[in-house]
Amino acid sequence: MQPFELMLDQKRIAQRITELGEEINNDYAGQTPVLLGVLKGCVVFLADLMRSISLPMEVEFVSAASYRNGRDQDENVQFGGAVPMPLKGRHVLIIEGVVDTGRTVSMIIKQLAAQEPASVQVVALLDKPASHRVGLDIKYKGFSIGNEFVIGFGLDNTQLYRNLPFIGKVIDH
Repeated sequence: MQPFELMLDQKRIAQRITELGEEINNDYAGQTPVLLGVLKGCVVFLADLMRSISLPMEVEFVSAASYRNGRDQDENVQFGGAVPMPLKGRHVLIIEGVVDTGRTVSMIIKQLAAQEPASVQVVALLDKPASHRVGLDIKYKGFSIGNEFVIGFGLDNTQLYRNLPFIGKVIDH
C-alpha cells in the first residue's frame, strides 16, 4: 500500500506553474529579478518555474527550515547562512515549495530587509493559509491546500519522496 494519495497531478501542477511564470513576466517586465530558492523543498518547483519565466534572472539559494524529525513543526526556524549576492535595489522573489506556518518565509523576509531590496515577494507552489501563525502576503500562489502533510515535487517526508512528479497527501495509518 502506498503511504500517500494523489492530491495534485503533474499536468495540473505544470499548467499552474506556467501561469505563475506569465504573471511574473508581466509584473517584472524590463527587470532582472533574483529568484531566491528556499532549500530543499523548492528545487523541483524552482527548476520548472525558471523555465516558465522569459526574463533574465539571477538565482540564489538559502537554507532555512522549521521542520524537525520529518513532520513536526519546530518553533525555531533554522537558517543556514547569509544570501551571498548583494540585493540592494533588487527585486527578490522568495521561492518556496510549501508555506505552512509562514515563520520560515517571514524570517527570511526580515533577514533580507537589512539589504534594502527594491521589493520582496513570495512565490509558493503550495500555501496552507489555515496553518499560518504570522501575517503573510503571498503574491504568487500555486495552490491553497488544507493542513495536510504533503510529499512529492520536491517536498519530502524524512528526506524521501522528493522525486515524485506530483503532490501526494500522506496517509496516516
